Amino acid sequence: MAESVRARLSELRREFHRHPEPGWCEFRTTARLVEELRAIGVDELAVGPEAYDPDDRMAVPPEHRVETWYDRARDHGVDDDLLEQMAGGNTGVVAVLDRGEGPTVGLRVDIDGLFIEESDDGDHLPAAEGFRSETGETMHACGHDAHMTWGLATVEAIKDSEFEGRLVAFFQPAEEVSGGGCPMAESQYAEGLDYLFAAHVGLDHPTGEVVAGIVRPLAMCHVEVTIEGTSAHAGKAPQDGDNAIQALGTAIGNVYGIPRHADGMTRVNVGRVEGGTASNIIAEGVEAIAEARGETTALMEYAKDELTKRFETAAEMHGCEADVTVASESPRADSDSELVDVVADIARETGGIDTVVPTADFGASEDATFLMQRVQRDGGLATYLIVGTDHPTSHHTPTFDVDERSLEPGVEVLTNSILAVAEDGP
Repeated sequence: MAESVRARLSELRREFHRHPEPGWCEFRTTARLVEELRAIGVDELAVGPEAYDPDDRMAVPPEHRVETWYDRARDHGVDDDLLEQMAGGNTGVVAVLDRGEGPTVGLRVDIDGLFIEESDDGDHLPAAEGFRSETGETMHACGHDAHMTWGLATVEAIKDSEFEGRLVAFFQPAEEVSGGGCPMAESQYAEGLDYLFAAHVGLDHPTGEVVAGIVRPLAMCHVEVTIEGTSAHAGKAPQDGDNAIQALGTAIGNVYGIPRHADGMTRVNVGRVEGGTASNIIAEGVEAIAEARGETTALMEYAKDELTKRFETAAEMHGCEADVTVASESPRADSDSELVDVVADIARETGGIDTVVPTADFGASEDATFLMQRVQRDGGLATYLIVGTDHPTSHHTPTFDVDERSLEPGVEVLTNSILAVAEDGP
């Protein structure tokens, strides 16, 4: 019999850390999750298109990127049949335990990495102890390696317990691009969930602290913009051109001038621009990536509409055309107080936890809110909890790392919270 997940939390987390893959390209990661879930012995496994409708995916990367990571996974020995199930970037897995009459409880963890080259500095623990990312271009710089480890260990612990009911564990792809939450929430596996637990590590909360439920996550959208103009010789005939770069410059200034809203906070950002060919050519095309966020979903929609309008009108002013596409988005959803109380009570009784914070503002965005919103809309309860960890630098940096003392308490809090609602309700 294979050694249990709970006996090798650090080992498993470090294995995931060595092989980070970006959103919708988590082929090797999904295969490794399937291997562990099969060893645990779940009652149902759904991979890729079995778990969700591929048409519901957001922020799907270009085909060439998907194929690159697909080929890497094949070269590393991932089973051909399993790879075929994930063809086209349909990664991720849902695992189900059916244990008789009782509530249906969901558990959601995310699985993707980021396009960050991990530090090789000798003071960076993964580099010093030999589990630094091996890809050279991607990194688990947000703790998803720990999340997957929690997810597997919690499924195993629930299977070995006297749990009565149905556990549905969502190992969700593409969180970093807000691409995977929607298809998971729209799937058959999200139907009839009485309770949902989602979790994150760290987020500036130290080792030994648990936040029982986040509130006020920002609704957000990722936007892709293309501006098309007309090229011309910049010295001989500039009047014959329609300058896409000039249109973009006008648009960027106008985007940052979107008025504040009386109903609450909004955020906008233009994060990347690219275009033009030479200094003596009026640019005929540029591309940009931007985002809008809001304290509520309605405020995000306001910011998104205003951002779109400014790109379109700036392009028109300069004789160009703008195409603005929403690549992905996520709504706001707050943790339910009833589940917050359950998690807080469990955390207070968990070894390694010395501080319990009932709720905290999230301050960023998360597409787990799609699942939370689905559960709440259908009459269930949801919470998104944080298990603190000492991280030497911030999330999304080359020297981010997880304090592995947080692994076991995370499993205990998730497992016992699930058992508590299954036995007694909130």
